[in-house]
Amino acid sequence: MLVRIVRMTFRPDALSDFQAIFDASKHRIRTFPGNCHLTLLRDPNNPAVRMTYSLWVSADALEAYRQSELFRTTWAATKVLFAERAVAFSGEALEEVEVVTRNVSSQN
Repeated sequence: MLVRIVRMTFRPDALSDFQAIFDASKHRIRTFPGNCHLTLLRDPNNPAVRMTYSLWVSADALEAYRQSELFRTTWAATKVLFAERAVAFSGEALEEVEVVTRNVSSQN
C-alpha cells in the first residue's frame, strides 16, 4: 500500500475555488483504479493549508493516476490557486497498528 500526502497552501481568496474543484473531482479520484482511500484535511494552525491523504495499491497505480487526464485537468486548475509551491510525500505502508480493546468488568 502506498500512502500519498500532498500539502497545499492556498491564497486565502482561493479557498472556495479549491473546494469547488475538490468537490467536482473527489468521487472520480476516489474511484480511479488503484485508489483505496481519499481524505481532505485542513491544517488547524493555518486555515489556508489543505492536505490530501490518499492510499494507493501501488506506486504504479499512483503514477497511472498522475498521468491521467483527470489529474492533469484537476492539478492545472488547482495549482494556479497556490500561495506557495505544494509539497508531496509518498511512503510504503509497512505496518498498521490496530487498537485492541478489552472488556473490563466492574469489580463491585
